[in-house]
Amino acid sequence: MKRSTDRILTTHTGSLPRPPDLLEQLLRRDRGEAVDADALGARVREAVADSVRRQAAAGVAVVNDGEAGKIGYSTYVTERLEGFGGEGDPPGPPPDMLEFPEYLARERGDGRGPAMPACDGPIAYRDTAAARADIAALHEAVDGVEGVDEAFLSAASPGVVAFFLADRHYGDHEAYLDAIADAMKVEYDEIHRGGLVLQLDCPDLTLTRGRRGGETEDDFRALLRLHVEAINHATRDIPPDAMRMHVCWGNYEGPHHHDIPLRDIVDVVLQARPAAVSFEAANPRHAHEWTVFEDVALPDGKALVPGVLDTTTNYIEHPELVAQRIVRYARLVGRENVIAGTDCGFASFAGSSAVDPAIVWAKLGAMAEGAALASAELW
Repeated sequence: MKRSTDRILTTHTGSLPRPPDLLEQLLRRDRGEAVDADALGARVREAVADSVRRQAAAGVAVVNDGEAGKIGYSTYVTERLEGFGGEGDPPGPPPDMLEFPEYLARERGDGRGPAMPACDGPIAYRDTAAARADIAALHEAVDGVEGVDEAFLSAASPGVVAFFLADRHYGDHEAYLDAIADAMKVEYDEIHRGGLVLQLDCPDLTLTRGRRGGETEDDFRALLRLHVEAINHATRDIPPDAMRMHVCWGNYEGPHHHDIPLRDIVDVVLQARPAAVSFEAANPRHAHEWTVFEDVALPDGKALVPGVLDTTTNYIEHPELVAQRIVRYARLVGRENVIAGTDCGFASFAGSSAVDPAIVWAKLGAMAEGAALASAELW
């Protein structure tokens, strides 16, 4: 994984707006309707190539495939894993939204998420064809595109799969988590062998509090350690510097006043093997938490990817604000240990983006401008 050795590198969390025609095909496939697999695969490759070109044009140095071929950053795994079927209860609304029922009803109707499959049998990875297709499409898209320093591919963490997809088979959370970790290791290893940086998406390290267990702080920290152990077990054969991880408190516009503070979990998060940690640092609930690193020393070999763009608002951040956010972290942990990122994905689930697609690219451009300003100040 490249570091900011001569300038502040820029990246993002993963998902980007999908073209409308591709989105329709993904939704049809997700509903179980017939789709032409070859035509869909070709359209995904076109979308990935276009996404990489747009990322580079906006000034993003560390790019990905925009998650163009995935229905969602976590639930895509049901297309690749055995052991999921039927219908399980989705996670309930987050506690902050329950406190404001009128707002919850306005935003989410009855508050229930979409129906999701549940684990109803032994979990195993089917084959790596889909993962290999993702890898090949990204390599093909990056080839010859100027301004790209590196490429990453995201994958769901064991804990986030367990969070969204209820267990109806194992009957024990630790056993369920271990089974997912063993199965997903196949995909993680494939991405690493494919020559790409592996990003593990880990919002379970915050979202599980009070929703799938972990009601008290002590219970939650114990659950958090269990999820980090699953990450470390599943990635044991991949060098830490070939990985990064993303932690967030839910990519939605809401009160977020029940979010567990970064300070309360950062010690456990930093025990995970991936060398870089991407996290929310721009939205109004977490922008102040750069001060955590006034007291918390970054372990050797670790890097931070703080969000400098809010992914739930159509405001385009001013480049000077972006630069200020970057410089704060660089002054605390070292400029070479900071990569500018985004709070979360811009379309974590297909069709869910709160930000207009054209504004997404403008926001990424503002991030690149801000990174250039910060680089001029830091070098």
